Amino acid sequence: MIVPAYDEQDRIGPSLARMTEYLRGQEFTWRLIVVSDGSTDDTEALVEQVAAEVPEVQLIAYKPNRGKGYAVRKGMLSAEADWLLFCDADLATPMEELEKLWPAVEDGTPIAIGSRPLRESQLEIRQPWYREFMGRAFNMAVQTLGIRGIADTQCGFKLFRHDACQEVFRRVKVDGFGFDFEALMIAHDLGLKIAEVPIRWQHKDGSKVSLVRDGIRMLRDLVRLRMMGKSRRLALHDPD
Repeated sequence: MIVPAYDEQDRIGPSLARMTEYLRGQEFTWRLIVVSDGSTDDTEALVEQVAAEVPEVQLIAYKPNRGKGYAVRKGMLSAEADWLLFCDADLATPMEELEKLWPAVEDGTPIAIGSRPLRESQLEIRQPWYREFMGRAFNMAVQTLGIRGIADTQCGFKLFRHDACQEVFRRVKVDGFGFDFEALMIAHDLGLKIAEVPIRWQHKDGSKVSLVRDGIRMLRDLVRLRMMGKSRRLALHDPD
């Protein structure tokens, strides 16, 4: 399990407690890797405290801040596991929702993603209206320029089989928030099946995503990826 984190000192402790409590109750073996993306607060110290007591918890840290996409890519490519889940540190999607992803991959599907707009999803605390509006507008752009048929590319709860993870993230080039749709575009280019799964989700305050600044960057990345064409999108990328 991969958890990207940037200046998350206020919630990383409680989130790790919830994650480890859930994972310890499962039959499978597990490892939880927190990737500190150049944090400047006490995030890394708090993770190290947990890791000292829970050997399955590991910290990857580097400076300076590189972006969420870089952090997720770093963690996903460093992990050795049959299945790799990346999950946001705020646990907007509760850990228990992992149980909904397993049935979606039982038929050999290599990627399962949480999807908020699906009818069966439970949005317990919704985003402010303007964030929902911008999210829907951006998804329309993704449907037009990126990958059709995916209702929610940006939910931070995605499960990859190890081979699919390696094939996709060795090609991901976007360091910022646009990595989500890039990863799914690459998976589509590779012919990998993607299952969208309804989930429970609740909005959390403290999002690092700026609607204007990051929205413009994500749109720019989307256009650039579209203009690249399939062959350039599938070119291998040095993760560092």
